[in-house]
Parts: sequence; C-alpha cells; structure tokens
Amino acid sequence: MKPKQIFISPLDILILLKIISLGDNKWYQIDIAESLDISQSEVSKSLKRLKTSWLLAPNSSIVIMRENVLEFLRYGIKYIFPQWPGSIVRGIPTAHSAPVLNNEILSTENYVWPYAKGQVRGQSIIPLYPTVPKASNDDKKLYELLALIDAIRIGNAREKELAYKKLKNRIILGEYNN
Repeated sequence: MKPKQIFISPLDILILLKIISLGDNKWYQIDIAESLDISQSEVSKSLKRLKTSWLLAPNSSIVIMRENVLEFLRYGIKYIFPQWPGSIVRGIPTAHSAPVLNNEILSTENYVWPYAKGQVRGQSIIPLYPTVPKASNDDKKLYELLALIDAIRIGNAREKELAYKKLKNRIILGEYNN
C-alpha cells in the first residue's frame, strides 16, 4: 500500500490560528466548528493534518508546536497561499490596513477582505478561507492573526518584518494566554 500524501489546506491554517487565538482557554471541536461556521468533521480532519505536518504535536491532545508554526508562517505561507491585490470592493481591512498594523504603517491604499457588511473600500484580498470575514468579526484575536498573515502574504519587506514580530509576540511569547 502506498502512503497517502498529506496537503495542508487554508482551512487548516484558519483552525490553527483559531486555537492560538483561544490561548489557554479550554475548547472542544464543536466550539471551533461553530465559531468558524464549518462542520465538526472538517475540524477533526484538519487537526489530523496539522499533527501530520508537525504544526500540532502528533502524540498529544492539542499542543501547538509554536516554533514550527512561526517558521511556517514567516517563510512558507506566502508561497503556499500567494495573494495579489484585486479590484476595489467593500470589506474588512486586512494586512497593513487592519487595526493591528494601521497605526504603524501609513498608506493611502486599503486592503480588504470582500464582505458585504464591511465598512471600508479597498483593494480586495482573498482571505485564506471563505468564512474568515465573518469569523473575524466575532473574534478580535483571530482577526489580528489573519491580518498579520496577510501582511506577510502581500506586504513589502518592512510590513513583513513588523507582522512577523507581532506574530512572534502572539504565538511564541504567549500574548494570548490568560
């Protein structure tokens, strides 16, 4: 029997970031599923892929391999899930336009995830997963993580470095832990 190749999906990254955003809070798969508007079976499959990829510890309940996650986000995400700014739409600010970065990076261009309930017009950035805009409205910490990742996916060198430092604070230094 041939071993099956495992591929990380954008949903896996979204679930991983949701777990990070919860910090030390206890959670169940159903909680993740409901908050991201996905099925519990999708969460279960994703957790298995994350363990196989060493982003979660393979032999534990749920232990985040924080150094691995940070390395993947810094060096791999922009190649696996590339993105380029698109047409002008209404949506939710992301990358350097999001509150987590917009005080430190001044720009006349806005980047947004297309979303009918969004309040900002800007160049569209396709989110990692279709439920990202809604999930981000309900979870400020998840929103920050996703916006920082978009800064790495589409930003210039300065934006990428600033986003990386902020991700490091949140992922490695446990800024989201209670």
